[in-house]
Amino acid sequence: MLMRLQKLLANAGIASRRRAEQFILDGYVSVNGKVVTELGTKVDPDEDKILFDKKPVNSTNEKIVLMLNKPPGYVCTTRHFKEEKNVMSLVKAGARVYPVGRLDKDSSGLLILTNDGELADKLMHPRYHKEKEYYVTVNREIPSDFEAAVKTGIRLEDGMTLPALFEQETEKSFYIVLKQGMKRQIRLMCHQFGLRVTSLKRVRINHLELGGLAQGDCKVLTPNEINKLLK
Repeated sequence: MLMRLQKLLANAGIASRRRAEQFILDGYVSVNGKVVTELGTKVDPDEDKILFDKKPVNSTNEKIVLMLNKPPGYVCTTRHFKEEKNVMSLVKAGARVYPVGRLDKDSSGLLILTNDGELADKLMHPRYHKEKEYYVTVNREIPSDFEAAVKTGIRLEDGMTLPALFEQETEKSFYIVLKQGMKRQIRLMCHQFGLRVTSLKRVRINHLELGGLAQGDCKVLTPNEINKLLK
């Protein structure tokens, strides 16, 4: 049966469908020996020979969804760079998985990894409005006008942030709930008010909480836990 190439790559656990589209555009994918860069390409997984980065693509992987408590100092990518710690080194799965979304190198906490492209798209695409909660500490006392700005929106280089939930815990720490994912958003929001983030930990995605999972540990999510991500 014919299917779009990016969907097949997502089903194979290469990346989310949106990321797979970029891999196609960048020339990482070949079909029957020919590099394909057209997003409308359709393939037959039973008949066509499909390679990603010169390696065969297996589209029959069992769906796996993992939760990792990412430590600081690890990058979130499936590509390995010399002398750089990668979250994939913490994951032992029977099939190829990839990180969903991003946690920057200095951040920690809840990270989802999967080979389910459809689930990844539902977690990453802005139209699904999945909440992500973070616990943040900063280097000095939080100014009195910071909370109001977070709740109404702060203008960054990439645009205006959406209104976010905010709860201050101490004079130098707070919880924040986002429904968007600008690059380094929380750090840049803090920077606008003269604050430097000293630690940033994601503690929840939608209704799934990090809980007591130890830093560096990884677990397979149950169907009920997966439902907490999606509902």
